[in-house]
Amino acid sequence: MKQETIDRIRKFTEDRDWDQFHSPANLAKSIVIEAAELLECFQWSDGEYDLQHVKEELADVMVYSQNLLDKLGLDADEIVNMKMTMNEAKYPVEKAKGKADKYDRL
Repeated sequence: MKQETIDRIRKFTEDRDWDQFHSPANLAKSIVIEAAELLECFQWSDGEYDLQHVKEELADVMVYSQNLLDKLGLDADEIVNMKMTMNEAKYPVEKAKGKADKYDRL
């Protein structure tokens, strides 16, 4: 996410004095709730969905995720790259390419 966007999220929260409600547990719950709302966009059809609604719910997941990163003092690039390194080891191309199997079944 661009720094300008991150700063906008932070200012939105600060201006409303909402940080007091942003415990890690509350933010994690909010991410799950918003992810469920995102999934609801596809509830009855994999191919027919309202793209605007999908964008709104995905944005909510991302905003709460940024809030949780801030609360825990984490850097998104750092933790995503850490996890990608782990995933690359668990899912080597030569075993995983074109397969949806879990790593322990490759």
